[in-house]
Amino acid sequence: MTRDTIDSLLEADGELPLASDLRRATADWFAHLTHERGYSNATLASYERDLRQFIVFLKHDLGHPPCLNDLAGLDVKAVRRFLAARRRQGTASRSLSRAISALRTFYRWLENENLVANRALAQVAMPRIPHTVPKPLTVDKAAALVDEEGAEDDWIRARDVAVMLLLYGAGLRISEALGLARRDAPVSGRDVLRITGKGGKERLVPVLPVTQRAVERYIALCPYPLDPQSPLFVGAKGGALSPRLIQLAIARMRDELSLPETATPHALRHSFATHLLAAGADLRQIQELLGHASLSTTQVYTEVDRERILAVYDKAHPRR
Repeated sequence: MTRDTIDSLLEADGELPLASDLRRATADWFAHLTHERGYSNATLASYERDLRQFIVFLKHDLGHPPCLNDLAGLDVKAVRRFLAARRRQGTASRSLSRAISALRTFYRWLENENLVANRALAQVAMPRIPHTVPKPLTVDKAAALVDEEGAEDDWIRARDVAVMLLLYGAGLRISEALGLARRDAPVSGRDVLRITGKGGKERLVPVLPVTQRAVERYIALCPYPLDPQSPLFVGAKGGALSPRLIQLAIARMRDELSLPETATPHALRHSFATHLLAAGADLRQIQELLGHASLSTTQVYTEVDRERILAVYDKAHPRR
């Protein structure tokens, strides 16, 4: 992402109400996240939203566009007023926690750059987030969702099947699947993908033959020329495919296939991990395939597969 793109991102939906010194610092921070930290566009967009909401709040709270000195003088009470205002708007604890994390990251960068030193955000406790576990589909439901019926002559259906097979068959995030370029298409002769995930972390992901065939079918049916540098998956008008269209495609299939409301593109990634674990795959291997930085993130799938673990325990324990 270029500096011009960063500036336009910050000015989207109207110019941010901040002083020039803070505007320069904000642009430099996004450049740091992009070029040095390798954050994805999706993460940058969420950080931008969180920072924008915080700055807009400060503008109203202070009565003037905030500057670096205002950030330096921020106290815990002001942070709590911001969180209370977001809570009144119906913001969930998970989103509030993400906002605090983003703002702490910003303040740490400001301190490292010798621009602002303030620990008010560090003194605010994170909202309590209810413990949840992934909600994968059953093997039969996942197979029905990626069924190739109708994909032989309908390029839209062929495209959607190819995307969903990358989610379920390779464990990709929707952003990773839609971020593939035509030159990187997993077709015959390329059974491994090199994926750059969150935080710029690279991983190698094997691709199943059924997925390769689905991608080849989509490419053959696609009515638009796909240049090597262009996105592999395109929309009805030839532009880059929006994740929303895959979400809607799955939503339309819920009633037809009796799928739960939790059936989403990300549920296919959860299903990939859970079904591998149930088949006996090693947790470390699943961690690598998913691109998780920490094994603790992957361990949540052991809760989903509790039934299998209990069966192994009953079989192996010496006092059974």
